[in-house]
Amino acid sequence: MDNVLQHFRKDEAPFIAQVQSDIETAAGEYRPVLTDFLDPRQVYITETLVNQVDGVKLFSFGGVPQAERQRVLIAPDYFVPTPEDYEVAALEINYPQKFAELDHSHILGTLANAGINRDLFGDIVSDGKRWQVIVAASMSTWVQTNIDKIGRIGVRFEPIDLDQLVTPTNDWESAQLTIPSLRIDAVVAHVFNISRTRAKSLVEHELVRLNFAVIARPDVEVDVHDILSVRGFGRLRIQAVLGTTKKDKLRVTADVIHK
Repeated sequence: MDNVLQHFRKDEAPFIAQVQSDIETAAGEYRPVLTDFLDPRQVYITETLVNQVDGVKLFSFGGVPQAERQRVLIAPDYFVPTPEDYEVAALEINYPQKFAELDHSHILGTLANAGINRDLFGDIVSDGKRWQVIVAASMSTWVQTNIDKIGRIGVRFEPIDLDQLVTPTNDWESAQLTIPSLRIDAVVAHVFNISRTRAKSLVEHELVRLNFAVIARPDVEVDVHDILSVRGFGRLRIQAVLGTTKKDKLRVTADVIHK
């Protein structure tokens, strides 16, 4: 793994170092190592690194099928995980459904503003009326005790079994893109049909998030399994870079949600 950093972004180096340490622990001590919740890009990086080492394997779980954020076990390849090994808990938000509406962004903002590390909670899921949050088991009691409002809406977070999680509504649409480059401003401009200048301005005004973190540099390049959230426009995640056209443009597959 000496030259592994050349395949990833410079800002991913600290995460890569942590994963390499976890792999060494799992391989050297013959025991599973559990990560916090990882975004799809981090899962991809972790899987890439694990696959380079004999005797260890990656297992992942996010509470629901196709969970966007998952906890990962790096473990000896003979290990057989159970759901309990991932230390994941589910909470349902009890709120006055007849008089109020919740949405993903307000729930996410409430959890973040409460001081909870983003790495300690996973997906926020809904069937259109019921809202549920997947968290690290260590945070479940704290959330129940300390959060009683989302905006002005009084709420209660109530524990439920994982098998009571709803099947999330899926608004993602598959798209085939032909783009000039993988720069964030170029991708945002093409996907959401706006000018490159406006896309650059959105990034510079911190209205774009890359893998849930604010990004202010329009020249940063996105990569496979990155998720971009653009305030007021929607979200996209890069699934694959398929190659170049005869005019040297990139062919990319992505999933997109338009607001």
